[in-house]
Amino acid sequence: MPNIKSILTDTQTLPLNQIEELLSLLEEALVLGSQVGQVYEEVKEFRFAKGKVCPHCHSELVSRNGKYNGKQRYICKDCRKTFTDFTNSATYRSKKSLDKWLKYAKCMIMGLSIRKSAKIVGINIATKFFWRHKILDCISAFLGTGDAEGVIEADEIFFAESFKGTRPSNMPRKSRKRGKAIKKRGISKEQICVATAMDRQGNLVIEPLCKGRMTHRELEGLYKVHIGENSILCTDSHKSYIQFAIDCNLDHKRIKTGKHKEGIYHIQHVNALHSNLKKWMGRFNGVASKYISNYMYWFKWLRTFETERDSIKTKNFIVQSNVAYSYTKVSEFKTRVPQFN
Repeated sequence: MPNIKSILTDTQTLPLNQIEELLSLLEEALVLGSQVGQVYEEVKEFRFAKGKVCPHCHSELVSRNGKYNGKQRYICKDCRKTFTDFTNSATYRSKKSLDKWLKYAKCMIMGLSIRKSAKIVGINIATKFFWRHKILDCISAFLGTGDAEGVIEADEIFFAESFKGTRPSNMPRKSRKRGKAIKKRGISKEQICVATAMDRQGNLVIEPLCKGRMTHRELEGLYKVHIGENSILCTDSHKSYIQFAIDCNLDHKRIKTGKHKEGIYHIQHVNALHSNLKKWMGRFNGVASKYISNYMYWFKWLRTFETERDSIKTKNFIVQSNVAYSYTKVSEFKTRVPQFN
């Protein structure tokens, strides 16, 4: 009969790749297995923190309605529809077990490719792609646009408009050859403008704003309710920020071209953020513009929880993607278009 000592002795004789595989299996059995129960409890706690609410009509007249496959069901006395703790969430109506979703969440946090993640989790590539955006749709709803206040650095970053994954017959233009850059020089309508504002506490607002150059009206539409009063806005010399600051009665510090800072006022933090974002986006070899908002929230989430241990990140990623009431059908991905603020 093998014992701990004999198992440890045998383990020391294994090659490195087999030891890594053994550790992965142990983690899956011990960590992910124990997290399944935690996810159920935490989702229930977060969703019903202020009492049980119907996800269909938002009525509070809710009562228990038996169990199905071990899951508690509820019924709304107003609309008469039934629901569970996970209705209208990322994992809603999934035929796969929650431990597979946890395993996939870990792959997303590690930044593994679609093919490698699909192999590890044991799902096909198409399912893996839909899972990614089901989770990110919910993470976007959970995080929300966010707010910034105090000394705020604002700038924009541009990504080439992409129709990756779209059938050639549905393309509004001819497909580009792989590696071909956009045709027009400088900033044009062939690029997606992502507006970014962050304060010195690390609070971040990052949203796709428009195609091409932004206007002060578009800036106002995004930032007006998400930037605190009496804040100090630090930007480059783009003229749209000037009118926006005047309209919103903000103290505006313009960093002149060729200068890096003026006293404590600069945009170095937001420029560093954009540099990291470009490197992070590079791993995806191009992102369809209709999904770019999801990738911005993915990046924002990873940045927000970067100091947490990986096991805690994995659990929180799944919990938060099931707390928000946001469910996307697979058929809706095909008809999605870019969303600008």
